[in-house]
Amino acid sequence: MKPLVSIITVNFNQTEVTISLLKSLREVTYKNIEVFVVDNASKESPNIKIKEQFPEVNVILSKVNLGFAGGNNLAIEQAKGKYMMFLNNDTEVKPDFLEPLVEVMEKDNHVGICSSKLIFYAHPDTIQFAGSSPLHPIKIQSFAVGYGQKDSEKYSQTVETALAHGAAMLVRSEAISKAGKMPEEYFLYYEEIDWCERIKKEGFKIMFVPDSVVLHKESISIGKQSFIQVFYKTRNRILLARKWRKGNEKIISLAYLSATVFRDILKYFTQRKNDLARASWKALLWNIQN
Repeated sequence: MKPLVSIITVNFNQTEVTISLLKSLREVTYKNIEVFVVDNASKESPNIKIKEQFPEVNVILSKVNLGFAGGNNLAIEQAKGKYMMFLNNDTEVKPDFLEPLVEVMEKDNHVGICSSKLIFYAHPDTIQFAGSSPLHPIKIQSFAVGYGQKDSEKYSQTVETALAHGAAMLVRSEAISKAGKMPEEYFLYYEEIDWCERIKKEGFKIMFVPDSVVLHKESISIGKQSFIQVFYKTRNRILLARKWRKGNEKIISLAYLSATVFRDILKYFTQRKNDLARASWKALLWNIQN
């Protein structure tokens, strides 16, 4: 029998979007699965609506919004799979997306994470993710291989990659046992990068598997920035540097990131986006105080 795969997604005020994902999961050809939906204290509980249409799905209701990592961790505690498939709720999967991921895992016990090829839902011939560059030691940034490019043979090789994409990644349960669950201190953004680094530190590899295709509804264009987005992206980028950089590299990185915060504050003020300037300042202040 094929190994059990636990599929996990987190919902927050997007029940209909999550239901679209569940409909696509109904069509998967890999049959030994269990599915978990964690609701992060949505205004309206999705439990009844999901259970009516998908009685086989395990719905976990959190009384508070635990963030991306905290929500996933609730399901990790209950999941029984040899592998755990983490999917953003705004994705839809190809019917055969799981087999290639499991096959790579089964062939090499040193593989801790397999990342799917992500395609923009609204642009089904355009890549969002086909692997990742390493995290820059100073700027604490990486870039997605193939981003915005037309899908082609160039992006069709199974290769080791530096980081996985949190929207669609299969993780070995043994790797989670050794590295720990998702880091919850980030709440939103950068948590999967920290997790990838921890799992690699335990001796596991990360692979990009192009035969596993997942459609992501994230826009190809940059949407309107919000206070929450700017705050957590800025805060967590600095936090990641604090956790993973050492010695002179850490000093240089933190100096660089602090300078970018002041640059952004000035930019937002000149654009009369005072709330975003305040978000940047609060992000820097949080790191000073914590």
